[in-house]
Amino acid sequence: MSGALQSRPVTIVGGGVAGLTAALALRRRGAEVTVLERAPAIAEVGAGLQLSPNAMRVLDALGLGPALDAMSLPSRAVRLRDAQGAEVVRLDLARHRPDARFRLIHRARLIEVLEQAALSAGARIELGRDVATPPDGPLLIGADGLHSRIRAALNGREVPFFTGQTAWRAVISHEDQTPEAQVFMGAGRHLVSYPLAGGLRNIVAVLETRDWQDEGWSHPDDPANLRAAFADFRGPVPDWLAQVHAVHVWGLFLHQVAARWQDGRMAILGDAAHPTLPFMAQGACMAIEDAWILAASLDATPDQATALSRYENLRKPRTSRIVAAARDNARNYHLSGPKRLAAHAALRIGGLIAPSALLSRFDWIYDFDPVAEAG
Repeated sequence: MSGALQSRPVTIVGGGVAGLTAALALRRRGAEVTVLERAPAIAEVGAGLQLSPNAMRVLDALGLGPALDAMSLPSRAVRLRDAQGAEVVRLDLARHRPDARFRLIHRARLIEVLEQAALSAGARIELGRDVATPPDGPLLIGADGLHSRIRAALNGREVPFFTGQTAWRAVISHEDQTPEAQVFMGAGRHLVSYPLAGGLRNIVAVLETRDWQDEGWSHPDDPANLRAAFADFRGPVPDWLAQVHAVHVWGLFLHQVAARWQDGRMAILGDAAHPTLPFMAQGACMAIEDAWILAASLDATPDQATALSRYENLRKPRTSRIVAAARDNARNYHLSGPKRLAAHAALRIGGLIAPSALLSRFDWIYDFDPVAEAG
């Protein structure tokens, strides 16, 4: 640490994963941090997250590893199945990446750990602060999510477009704690599920449809709609869906990675900079990476404009690549007809002949070390 951030005032708009990680990373480097959160309390609607090694390197460097391990489960594998429940391929993370830290955690538990750590480090969190326009201050960080007002101040009005897909998410009580993620792939839809600590199971189900208007994460829906959309899925899916008593649905919209991330005084990170579709499980992970590299860049030089430009230059190529990979993965999960048969056959053969090669396609994501990248 160079000390360039010592006692520098920083205002962060948004108290989610991106904002709280940034608050902690900046405070650990000496900044005077204030987080403005519009909600009356920092809370999360129930949902799960997959934290891959690239993000865990940051969280471990921030000293959060033991607390997170106590609230999460290890992820040992990713099992791909067809809609009837037959296994297509199993990607054995424990065997091929024995030292890598993949964790499955409830988003609310991650928020709790981050909030407590930020407060303990001396950050101020002001609740009920709805920021309509960018406030004054020498350094303003926009971690205000999908509809970021700080992004709009930097880039003007932007209009995303609907992908033709909607997603449901739910958390159920379930005894099966086998530490792996399962993906069930059907024509025009897929379902992902994995266990969470405390006897819970996370479910995300995506359907191709043209019937959607709103974008967001908090639209309650009738569980019967979810069950009807996946009525012909087999294996454990019917049992899981029968236990869903509360579900939320949202439309998946494609956003461009922000053209402009900073102007020397304001900067954006997380979903404010690069909203992504949920098909690589990297949304929260990218936000955590952003937070570390932003703090490290600001700490590396007292010239704030140079530091923010470095942060943008370091982050934009990687996040753009991940956003594109997530967009492409949506098609892979939803194949139908001969294309689906051919793709599943190729995965089965690959899993038998060269299983490590299937996993190596994601080395560029999981092997990335934000801590080494920016210091």
